[in-house]
Amino acid sequence: MSLRLQLDALIAQTDLVITDQQVSQLVQLVELLAKWNKAYNLTSVRDPSQMLVKHIMDSIVVSPHLQGDSFIDVGTGPGLPGLPLAILNPDKNFVLLDSLGKRLRFIRQAILSLGLKNVEIVQSRVEEYRPETGFDCVLSRAFASLEDMLSWCYHLPNTGGHFLALKGQYPESEVNNLDSKFKFIESVTLQVPQLDGERCLVKVKRVS
Repeated sequence: MSLRLQLDALIAQTDLVITDQQVSQLVQLVELLAKWNKAYNLTSVRDPSQMLVKHIMDSIVVSPHLQGDSFIDVGTGPGLPGLPLAILNPDKNFVLLDSLGKRLRFIRQAILSLGLKNVEIVQSRVEEYRPETGFDCVLSRAFASLEDMLSWCYHLPNTGGHFLALKGQYPESEVNNLDSKFKFIESVTLQVPQLDGERCLVKVKRVS
């Protein structure tokens, strides 16, 4: 079965509304990732069919939970979840930050190939990146513990902004031990078709 048909079948198991062009872009992203992965070792997932589940679906199920217009994906790796989310949300702006040049070279190529106009890339360690204005939302996926993410990214949200951490199981002890500078808002269970294991989205705000 083609990647396109596989992705169509996966999306059909969700409530996501995605255009034909966006599906084509997501498939093209997987093809690019599989091609570059051979030389650059960007992800341990080798099989494009598995990439659809573990990278694309795992990223885009977050889309309905995005609030605001400006987002930063910290420790984006090969552009996850930032690139799939940027494809689905052309009206929102995404900064993809990583410290490793080879990952950002791939992302730059993907932005060009996919014709994305709403993605900016930054090569930096997150604690050293000082943007002129803060973000509505700071995203991270498999980046660090909640404690580390919040302390390293403390300066990144704007006044009303928040943090969204993509996690596996609900990180109960991490949430219970939050620094007093932060407030836990909610945890949302994510349903990722054909993915083994749990997924949740943890939302946290700074206490002003």
